[in-house]
Amino acid sequence: MNGEAAILAVSGLTSGYGEAIVVRGVSVAVAPGEIVALLGKNGMGKSTLLKTVMGFLPAREGQVTLHGRDVTRDPPYRVARQAIAYTPQEQAIFQDLSVGDNLRLGQPDARWFDEELARVGEVFPFLKERLGQRAGTLSGGEQKMMLVARALMARPKLMLVDEITEGLQPSIIQRLAKALLAERARTGMAMLLVEQNVRFALEVADRWAVVKLGEIDDEGRSDAPDAAARIAKHLSV
Repeated sequence: MNGEAAILAVSGLTSGYGEAIVVRGVSVAVAPGEIVALLGKNGMGKSTLLKTVMGFLPAREGQVTLHGRDVTRDPPYRVARQAIAYTPQEQAIFQDLSVGDNLRLGQPDARWFDEELARVGEVFPFLKERLGQRAGTLSGGEQKMMLVARALMARPKLMLVDEITEGLQPSIIQRLAKALLAERARTGMAMLLVEQNVRFALEVADRWAVVKLGEIDDEGRSDAPDAAARIAKHLSV
């Protein structure tokens, strides 16, 4: 796609940890309202890519632009101000704070809280019932749903989502898929989705790419009849 029209454009990005290079010259773009899934085995660089986009890891080469603005060297708080929400693989919650306080921490404008809570509460009704409960006492699946709800309540133009389905029951995964697709339909939100659940990724995403050893090894459209087979071939080798 045309990088100039992208809400997120990553070009020739190289990054890693210390002396170790993990992401190697990756280029990927996400158009407004588009969902792109990055798939691959563990340790292939998918999470590292998201952390570099967010500014948690420095880019050694390449460029990251959001809404056409170069954010490659920006710290995470400036990246987040570009209407971007990040849901990490690690359950980044404040366990000793209440559910309500965790949700409020994702709000750029406190005046949105009641309206946004009512909306995400339609998908995750337990949240409205447990606002005063300590977040650390939620189940693993509930904590992940809270993370997604917190990101959605920030009214992002772009979400970066890192393996949100890991360890979740199929019924919860289906609920997450419906929530993300409903939000895209309602607001035009775009998403870069890191996943190993191929079925979920193809249900939610418009396009997919397989990351292998820090590089994009294959890519295609999710509605292509051979999409699942092509992805499976990469993940099984």
